Amino acid sequence: MALGTIRKLGPLLLCTAMVTPALAQDGVPDERLGGEPAVTITLRPDLAQAAGNRRGAFEGWGTALAWFANVTGGWPDAERNRLADLFYGRADGGEEGLGWTIARYNIGGGNAQDSAPYLRTGAAVPGFWAKPKGATGRDWWNPEDPAQWNWQADANQRWWLDAIRQRVKAPIFEAFSNSPPWFMTVSGRVSGADKATDDNLRPGMEGAFAEYLARVVDELQKRHHIVFRTLSPMNEPNTDYWHATNTQEGSHWSPQRQSTMIEASDAALRRHGLATKVAASDETNSHLFLRDWAGWSPAARAKVGQLNVHSYGTVHQTAVRDIATASGIPLWMSENDTPLPGDPETFTGMASPLAFAEHVVLDLKRLEPTAWVFWQAVETLSGGNGKPSSNWGLVKADMASSARGPHPIHVTGKYWAMAQFSRYIRPGDRLVPVDDMDTAGALSADGERLVMVHVNAGLSPRNLVVPKGWRVSMIVTDASRHAACLAGTRVPARAIATLVLTKGDAKAPCT
Repeated sequence: MALGTIRKLGPLLLCTAMVTPALAQDGVPDERLGGEPAVTITLRPDLAQAAGNRRGAFEGWGTALAWFANVTGGWPDAERNRLADLFYGRADGGEEGLGWTIARYNIGGGNAQDSAPYLRTGAAVPGFWAKPKGATGRDWWNPEDPAQWNWQADANQRWWLDAIRQRVKAPIFEAFSNSPPWFMTVSGRVSGADKATDDNLRPGMEGAFAEYLARVVDELQKRHHIVFRTLSPMNEPNTDYWHATNTQEGSHWSPQRQSTMIEASDAALRRHGLATKVAASDETNSHLFLRDWAGWSPAARAKVGQLNVHSYGTVHQTAVRDIATASGIPLWMSENDTPLPGDPETFTGMASPLAFAEHVVLDLKRLEPTAWVFWQAVETLSGGNGKPSSNWGLVKADMASSARGPHPIHVTGKYWAMAQFSRYIRPGDRLVPVDDMDTAGALSADGERLVMVHVNAGLSPRNLVVPKGWRVSMIVTDASRHAACLAGTRVPARAIATLVLTKGDAKAPCT
């Protein structure tokens, strides 16, 4: 394999004297070596509800660029293009990529030039402002002065805008902000206020910050020949995550300040003649999103063109779904990554891929979003930034090494778990309710392709019974297969299976 980091397991030899079950890499019995008896599960997708789905068509999958793009966009061409192909390459099987269509571009705030570096690797995303010589204090910024803009900033992350545009026929770009520039903050730092529950935008600066964001959106659209469909001015705003000594950009916003910022952002976008809509609130989970929504004014709600919520918590997800449905506003699951807690870093183990896939299934079933967006597609190898061993990210690399490289690229099992979804549930499909908690479904616009992704985290194989009248292909990821076709509908233990049911002229993936 070109990457040299994923190895299919060869035949496993059994010892006839063995009396205890063999263990897979994640420490559970491996059904290939004599696990539990199979069970049968009947899958009943509600195709009629898909046809009348008021939530709209699914728009696709993607990632936030931000930190990993701020690093990898400066790598040698062969390496950064390999990464772009892995994520935004075609979605027709094999090693063509994940077929993502969405990217969230992070508009950096930027600390003062004389600040000692303290943010984690990649997190110091440059701002586009330029401080005039001799300026002091925090009130010098004049957006009407061309000399106070630096459009050469953030070249690495901007490389990804061009790379995605070249690979995706109709990409969807969203701009998002983690923090205002340092001179607009109370603490003078982009990592948050001195107290984590205090708002860090200086009072009355909503208009200035909105102008900063709108001008960046306008300029980057022109320079990169793209369209930012949405702008999200706040990220996880109503949390206690963001404080001045944190190692990433972040800013607290009370619901009332969120409301003011939503209106200011919309006004700035309209003033510049942009079609970009405001997305909000990118809250960390659904129950905090409900607090945000409850605190927004009717005027602010009317200016929101897209609802964004993260899924770092799964309670009250259907309540957010109901808000989106009742208000007629599209809903994105705009950020998540789910490694299994305590699972040590592994490129081949299945514990974290299974946990991740279960999480995606539940998001699709409970939130019913029109898009699902990953956090950081590339994460640094464990031990970087003082982090303990973990399975964050889909691809691992040494993010702290020299930009000149080389940079070995490690594709993990979570990458293949994502492939089980993004290669087969495609833009234009409509999510379909399925009466099994481990299965998410989607139906193509013409009704001739039905996709069901099933997660079997248990020790028993599962015989899946599917509706009659369809041709069936099954694609499986487990400890020995990476999005590989497998005959029949028997799902191995500890596996993720995608069933592609077709009829008429619909193309089947395993023929």
